[in-house]
Amino acid sequence: MKKGLIALSPLAVFMVLYLVTSIIARDFYKVPITVAFMAASAYAVVISGGIPLRKRIDVFSAGAGKGQMMLMIWIFILAGAFAHSAKEMGAIDATVHLALDILPGNMLLAGLFLAACFISLSVGTSVGTIVALTPIAAGIAEQTGTPVALMTAVVVGGSFFGDNLSFISDTTIAATATQGCKLSDKFRVNSFIVIPAAIVILAVYLVMGIGIHSPQHVPEVNAVKVVPYITVLITAVFGMNVLAVLTTGIILTGIIGIYNGSFDMFGWFEAMGDGIKGMGELIIITMMAGGLMEIIKHNGGIDFIINRLTRHVSSKRGAELAVAGLVSLVNLCTANNTVAIITVGGIAKQIGDRFGVDNRKCASILDTFSCTMQGIIPYGAQLLMASGLAQLNPVSIMPYLYYPLAIGIAAMFSILFRYPKRYS
Repeated sequence: MKKGLIALSPLAVFMVLYLVTSIIARDFYKVPITVAFMAASAYAVVISGGIPLRKRIDVFSAGAGKGQMMLMIWIFILAGAFAHSAKEMGAIDATVHLALDILPGNMLLAGLFLAACFISLSVGTSVGTIVALTPIAAGIAEQTGTPVALMTAVVVGGSFFGDNLSFISDTTIAATATQGCKLSDKFRVNSFIVIPAAIVILAVYLVMGIGIHSPQHVPEVNAVKVVPYITVLITAVFGMNVLAVLTTGIILTGIIGIYNGSFDMFGWFEAMGDGIKGMGELIIITMMAGGLMEIIKHNGGIDFIINRLTRHVSSKRGAELAVAGLVSLVNLCTANNTVAIITVGGIAKQIGDRFGVDNRKCASILDTFSCTMQGIIPYGAQLLMASGLAQLNPVSIMPYLYYPLAIGIAAMFSILFRYPKRYS
């Protein structure tokens, strides 16, 4: 037990240094998240005894440079280049004006949530949805006087609707593969659990939107400048790879921006460079988080969590709660919901088979609780991406993350009150 707690202690160092200190100071900008990760990472390397220092650093570096980490960094780089070049050529302003022209003020929150739900369901990725909609959400917030953190959280919440339900989502594929059930069956079970939560949150946004008013005079929309965002949304919906989607958007901002005189070629290059530099902190955080989690795993922290949570399971309800707790804790440690599902999927299958849990319900629990945890941790890729694009501290978005919390509550009720009955 002592070894397991020591293995997990770097995570505690990060939490204390970043969250606890910030709460005490009543200012989440007092401690930069990069400094908290640096201190926790250094501490993790120091406590990993029994192997040479160079080997410990190699373990950390292997985690920081994993393929999944590098893919996320490429997304950050391209997203930064696209977002800033789109802003400089006027695409964001034009798209915001179009949204304000089409939607009445009291429908902006609900409309943005529905758009995020639809896009994420179509593309199967929360990150792609956040990249596409966050700059627009931030622009609408500034135009209407709505808190930017609220508008950004609406997009983040809606993005997890598809991440959790889509047939092409990594989490759905991982959950069904580890539990040995069909995508369609898992979708059916999940729908009973999360769609009521989505309807409740939509109603909340409709009520909250009553006080939002569109500007009196919305500037005339320059339709050509909207093309990069429309293209990004359409290509994403049709399933194009997110890297290809962003590259297409970058090329279009250059062509249109140079054509209409927003900038010349060197101005376009400068805009892309500024956007990439703006993502620097997120890239550093992503690499340090990957290294930190790899050392925790190497020292047995993940195995400790799994063993402790499965020791006292004695009923079907207890088995489902153990699966929910397992995937949540591992997601907290890995900051990646797909990795968390893959890590505990085999254990979850064994628990489910032993206590008679329907494998479709087990897959749904894995996916939903991992999305809940991923949707609320400030160092997850989704909140980091959203905060970077909206120029916010990720913690400032957390109080408005209604949908990830709602699906977590709905999934907990489904365990405690045994529904959907056919699968419980």
